[in-house]
Amino acid sequence: MTADITPDKAPLRAWLPGFVALAAIWGSSFLFIKVGVAELHPVQLTLYRVTTGALTLLVVLAVLRDRLPREPRVWAHLTVVAAFGVAVPFTLFGYGEQRVESMLAGIWNATTPLIVLPLAVLVFRTERLTVRRAIGLGLGFLGVLVVLGVWEGVGGAHFTGQLMCFGAAACYGVAIPYQKRFVAGSAHSGLSLSAAQLLLAGAQLAIVTPFVAGLPPLPTELSLKVVASVLTLGALGTGLAFVINMRNIRLAGASTASTVTYLIPLFAVLVGALALDERLNWHQPVGALIVLLGVAVAQGMFGRRRARPAIGVPAVPAVEPATRG
Repeated sequence: MTADITPDKAPLRAWLPGFVALAAIWGSSFLFIKVGVAELHPVQLTLYRVTTGALTLLVVLAVLRDRLPREPRVWAHLTVVAAFGVAVPFTLFGYGEQRVESMLAGIWNATTPLIVLPLAVLVFRTERLTVRRAIGLGLGFLGVLVVLGVWEGVGGAHFTGQLMCFGAAACYGVAIPYQKRFVAGSAHSGLSLSAAQLLLAGAQLAIVTPFVAGLPPLPTELSLKVVASVLTLGALGTGLAFVINMRNIRLAGASTASTVTYLIPLFAVLVGALALDERLNWHQPVGALIVLLGVAVAQGMFGRRRARPAIGVPAVPAVEPATRG
């Protein structure tokens, strides 16, 4: 995440196609995770995904003649962001989607802003808690309880999978304010920081994967659909999506670009239903709507807001992000 001063907003037709495309890419990522974990251990899938994304961003860096950070302090902070913003949440979503529907994982991803705010207020001191934000948090966590269907009891693989997906969102909740607090003031571009972040996450996963899941299989040992899913997740969802996100921030402003959060669950549900014939219980989409309402209230989308410096997000990578999935 990098701090940028957003220029005057471009016309709707200039940024809307990229905005919708980004929501579709990140919303579809949960489908590709579901396909990937059918043949790959979640840690192996994340390793392949992150490596492909890192290579993609290195190519973009070379084309744009940008460069990676050189300061040891920046790399040290990015090591933390790589773990909590990439390696761990990507893996948790993989574990979670072994147990739950891809569309439900997309819904849980939308809870990220609810976790970011209390951590930003209480731990990293980058935000202030207001009455409006407190109300938004209350609504959001009510929505979480509805999505979980707590009145039906807890336990079982499906409930565990939901908790893993919520844990992934919680990791983003740590990574985003941490990055804002310790990295956002850097003079490096968001592209440079994200490429470094993915390289570090790839190194972390390369060390851990053999001990957790064994050496990953060669691409030739996987089915074509899994190989295609990994490449799409890495090159498009983890690599080029960040470039699109940066363009959206530049053209529409960070506040507008961040509202892609509201569209990602819609695409996740649509793609899961059409491609995998998945279905949700009634309380899951209802809970998702309550969560999104809470996020909207907490972010001040109802009522007037004062303009503030734009914050470009990728926790995934650009999660922004947006992060994401």
